[in-house]
Amino acid sequence: MPTLTNDPLSLAISDFLLDRQARNQTPSTLRWYRRCVAMWRDYLLTQNVTQIEDVTPAHVRRFIVHLSERGHTPGGVVTLFTGVKAFLRWYGEEYTPANWNPLAKVKAPKRPQERLDPLSLSHFQAMVDACPRRTFNGDRDRALLMLLLDTGIRHQELTDLALGDVDANSGQVIVRMGKGRKGRAVFIGAKTRRALLAYYRHRESLDNDLALWVKRDGERLTKAGIRQVVRRAALRAGVDEPGMHEFRRAFAVNSLRNGMDVATLQRLLGHSSLEVVNRYLALVEDDLRTASGKYGVVDNLKG
Repeated sequence: MPTLTNDPLSLAISDFLLDRQARNQTPSTLRWYRRCVAMWRDYLLTQNVTQIEDVTPAHVRRFIVHLSERGHTPGGVVTLFTGVKAFLRWYGEEYTPANWNPLAKVKAPKRPQERLDPLSLSHFQAMVDACPRRTFNGDRDRALLMLLLDTGIRHQELTDLALGDVDANSGQVIVRMGKGRKGRAVFIGAKTRRALLAYYRHRESLDNDLALWVKRDGERLTKAGIRQVVRRAALRAGVDEPGMHEFRRAFAVNSLRNGMDVATLQRLLGHSSLEVVNRYLALVEDDLRTASGKYGVVDNLKG
């Protein structure tokens, strides 16, 4: 990651990051902002721009093109632009320079509505079945995979869980630090609860404050460690390694297929709007089309 220095542009960026931190934003969000604005700063320096108030709408547009030319996906370009836009708006509000608005008439790049394919349930089952039974790692990995699919929580949320956040009797899981620091409750079924209890039998202590996912020595699994659990299970099962978000998509899509309403799904996923949920809904349109044909009102009239 680029290192910020003491030029005027970097000092403004440092002030912006301090503002985000003061707003109590999550460490992952702060890392994202830092990445966005550091890339923006490095680009401006190639254009010999060191004063933020020298930035023009043309610089913003050229930065968008620059990102595409550097190989960023359309979705990645949108994400990086969003961070830069937040910085420029903050600077305008913080310092209110006269007649300065580099976002004027700049249209944001469009995010493509590509299909978000979920993890295949047959591949998931193969991964679960491939976890050795009655071993620490095997029982932990099985419980981890099952909880991940059963709740649809994010990779970071899964990593951050403590033992006290999961009630293996009622099935309630408390996500205390979701995206945007928004906590919520999600739920696991009987099979996942049994898998957790099998894993718990290997634990030396079940103190509520301890991490849920640990190594044999009790050290918390990192995000990379959890990624390795998924990679190892896929390798054993002989299936393609899924992305961590494919579990979340599989939860969403199969919940909709099983009859869950979009408002409930939105709450369980922790989304503030229905935009992403509607994208998941588009993935089950084939199911909806089949159901429409089967239950069409007029077609089912006699005569």
